[in-house]
Amino acid sequence: MVPIGHEVIRTELIYTEPKLERVKYIATTYACPACKDEEDAPFVKDNGTPALIPGGFASSGLAAHIMYYKYVMSVPLYRQEKDFEHLGVRISRTTMAHWIIYCSKHYFKPMYDHMHRRLLERKYLMADETPIQVLKEPDRRPESKSYVWLLRTGEDGETPIILYSYTPTRAGKNAAALLKDAAPGFFLMTDGYKGYNKVPDAQRCCCYAHIRRYWLRAIPKGHEKDYTHPAVQGYLYCNKLFEYERSYREKGLSIKQIYNRRLKDEKPVIEAFLSWLDKLMPQTGDSIIRAIKYTNGCRPYMMNYLKDGACSLSNNLSENSIRPLVVGRKNWLFSDTQDGAEASMKVYTMIETAKANDLDPQRYLSFLLEHRPSAKMSDDELEQLAPWSKLAQETCK
Repeated sequence: MVPIGHEVIRTELIYTEPKLERVKYIATTYACPACKDEEDAPFVKDNGTPALIPGGFASSGLAAHIMYYKYVMSVPLYRQEKDFEHLGVRISRTTMAHWIIYCSKHYFKPMYDHMHRRLLERKYLMADETPIQVLKEPDRRPESKSYVWLLRTGEDGETPIILYSYTPTRAGKNAAALLKDAAPGFFLMTDGYKGYNKVPDAQRCCCYAHIRRYWLRAIPKGHEKDYTHPAVQGYLYCNKLFEYERSYREKGLSIKQIYNRRLKDEKPVIEAFLSWLDKLMPQTGDSIIRAIKYTNGCRPYMMNYLKDGACSLSNNLSENSIRPLVVGRKNWLFSDTQDGAEASMKVYTMIETAKANDLDPQRYLSFLLEHRPSAKMSDDELEQLAPWSKLAQETCK
C-alpha cells in the first residue's frame, strides 16, 4: 500500500506547564590600561537597569502576573503562594503584597493621578460605591465597613476612563473630594445615595434602573401581569423610558436627535409618572412604600438627563465596572492595611481602564512596569503610556 492523500481527522489541545526562569544580570567594570599604575586610576562600572523593586527579584512580568491573577482572576495571594511552591520557588504572600504596594506607590500612582486629571476634564461622569473590609485602620474596629468609590466616564463615545478610590467611610465629603476639580456644570450619574449631594457644581442625574428595580421588587408574586397593581404601573412607567432609549439606539440617532426625541417622547412619560405618584396613597406594603420613598428622593434629578442627549438614563455602566471588584472581594475577602487597600485601587484602575480600551490587562500592567512612570514625568510623557496611547495600543492590544 502507498499513501494517496492526507486529511485532518481531529485536533487536540495540549497543556504546557508554566515555568519560572532565573536571570542573572552581570555588571562589567572597565579600567584604563594606560592608567593602571596611577594612584587614582579611574574605574567605570555598568550597573544596568535598576531592579523593579530595590533588593527584590521580581521582574515586571512576574509582578504583572501576580496582580493579574489576584485582581482579574480573583486568586488570593495565599493560593498563588502554593502555585509558586509547585513550580519550585517560595514566594510568600507577604512578599507579593509588598511588591504590589511598592509598584502601586512608585509606578502606578503617577499614571493614576494622570487618569484622574483627564477624567475630571470630561462633561459626563458616573459614580458608584461599595463596601470593603480593611482590618488595620486607625481608631476603627476590624469589622468596620470601609468603602470603594468608582468614578468613570459616561456614554459619550469618547475614551473610557475608570477610577477606583478607597476611603474609610461612606461620607459624602469623600465623593466631593474625588470630584472637586471637575469642570463646573458637569453631569453626574449616580444612584439615589444622598452623599452625592455634597458634590458641588454637578448636575446630578438619577438612575432609572435603580428606580425601576424598587418597583419591580414591590410587585407581589403572581401579580406580574396585574396592570391594576400600583407596583406594576410604576414599573411600566420606568420601563417605557428604557423602551424609547432602546429604539433610539437601534435607529442610530445622533446626540442632537436623541435630545429632541427625549423631550417629545420621554418628558411626558416622566411628568405622568410623577403626577401618578403624587396621587398614590398606599396604606400597607413595605416594598411599595420603599419604592415611593426612593422615587421621591430622586425627584429633584429625574429631569436633568433631558438637558443633553449624551446623558445616560441609568448608572448601569458604573455597576458593571464595580462588579469585578465585588467578585474579587468574595475571594480575597479583605485588605490587611490601608496601604494595601489603596494599592488595590490603583491596580484595579489600571486593569479596568485597560480592558475598557480593549487592551490585554496583564500585558498593560507589564508594559507600565517596564516603562516605570514616575512623578517626575510631565502629563505629555504620561499620556504616551496611557491605555489609549498609540504605543500602548500597539503593544498591549
